[in-house]
Amino acid sequence: MSPMTKAFIMLVTVFSILLCGIVVNFVASTENYKKRHDDLKVSTDSRIQKLEGQVKQLNDTLAKTEQQKNVINNQLTEVSTQMEQVKVDLNNAEREKAALLQKVNNWTSVVQDFQKTNEQHAVTLENTLRKLEQVEADKIKNQKELNQVTQSLYEKMSIIDTLTAEKKRLLEEKAELESRLNLILQPTGKVAAAPTPVTPLKRKAKPAPTLPVAKDIQLQGLVSEVDLKNSMVGISIGTADGVSEGMTFHVIRDAEFICDILIIDVDTEQAVGVLDVVHKQPRVGDTVSTNF
Repeated sequence: MSPMTKAFIMLVTVFSILLCGIVVNFVASTENYKKRHDDLKVSTDSRIQKLEGQVKQLNDTLAKTEQQKNVINNQLTEVSTQMEQVKVDLNNAEREKAALLQKVNNWTSVVQDFQKTNEQHAVTLENTLRKLEQVEADKIKNQKELNQVTQSLYEKMSIIDTLTAEKKRLLEEKAELESRLNLILQPTGKVAAAPTPVTPLKRKAKPAPTLPVAKDIQLQGLVSEVDLKNSMVGISIGTADGVSEGMTFHVIRDAEFICDILIIDVDTEQAVGVLDVVHKQPRVGDTVSTNF
């Protein structure tokens, strides 16, 4: 063979060897690329599934968020309505507050006037109490004087009764003596001469026995009868208990002074008196006592 042919065969052989190496290398690379492609596809599919799950979760979250947004919007609407109502109520409250402040100012003025009036009444009451104390003192003084006058009156009445009885007895003796004298002088045709006035015999009047002082006896009973028309009161104790005419009993109801009773008639178990120093009208069942 010619050198050209040998050279050509050598070139073809080398080229074939290179081509086989290239084909083998391409096949090997192709398998590697396929494996990498399969691995990449599996990884991509896994990522796609994961991404789909995340997208679904995101969609669910978005749905929930939308629901919450709607709820929040509704709440915001309600809050806005409530805010408007609160503003209206606040305005009403402000108006009521202004009206109440005006009333407070008016009542403050009224209270101040009332305090001034109370102070004036307190002064008047104090003056009245002083006058009342003076009246009570005068009443006690007058009561003592009345008791003394009553005592003196009873003494004088006793003296008058004694003198009246003595006068009646003397008149009876005079009439009897004149009758006897006329009987003696009748046979002679004479009559007794008219009596010549003589100076009356002076007798010393004896004072009536001193009436017992009621406060020293310490008697106590009850009001049994009341006759307001005639200002008379009956009590449940009498002479058997030591009551006598001229005594003064105090009528008491729940430790409060009601009036005084001056005894004018006494029986064994009861007595009657007239109202004296009346503070209130007595009632049946009130306590009567010689000590207040």
